[in-house]
Amino acid sequence: MEQDQTVEKSTPVKNEAWEWIKALLLAAGLVFIIRWLVFAPFIVEGPSMQPNFETGERLIVNKFIYRFTDPKHGEVLVFHAPTDKDYIKRVIALPGETVRVEGDQVYVNNELVNETYLKEALDKAKQEGRPYNMRNFSEQTVPEGNIFVMGDNRSNSSDSRDPSVGFVPYEKIVGRADLIFWPFDKISLVHSK
Repeated sequence: MEQDQTVEKSTPVKNEAWEWIKALLLAAGLVFIIRWLVFAPFIVEGPSMQPNFETGERLIVNKFIYRFTDPKHGEVLVFHAPTDKDYIKRVIALPGETVRVEGDQVYVNNELVNETYLKEALDKAKQEGRPYNMRNFSEQTVPEGNIFVMGDNRSNSSDSRDPSVGFVPYEKIVGRADLIFWPFDKISLVHSK
């Protein structure tokens, strides 16, 4: 006696639903990986990076870049500050370099830094007959594994000149700011020089 074999036919709706579920799970996994390991959004708060960054601007921070390369002069990065917040600042000096700030002039290894990203603000202050920066910093050497950072709004920034912040250890760096994506009229790449 022959036994009948039966095959359950799968319906096209069932197959399509399963394909959608797999695609959505894959997309959610990719978003999770990209969001937590590679890129993260960051909202600028406070005046410390004016005139180049304003409160409410949203940035894309590349969290992966510093696994392959070290920070460079002029780059804008986000780091975990001692106040349990994340700060956005600009890299001024690297490990082993000496740094000092005298009014509007910043020296790294006794060479004046050409801060093109502040040219407009420095020129405006000069025309008004006032210094742009009111906070000096006596010469110090950046320890190994650390960087020296400052906000672009030099007189109104908690940065490496403050004992509460100090030099920033590499392990506290979240990533490099690469793109302003909000508001739409300000969409642009973040330039370091």
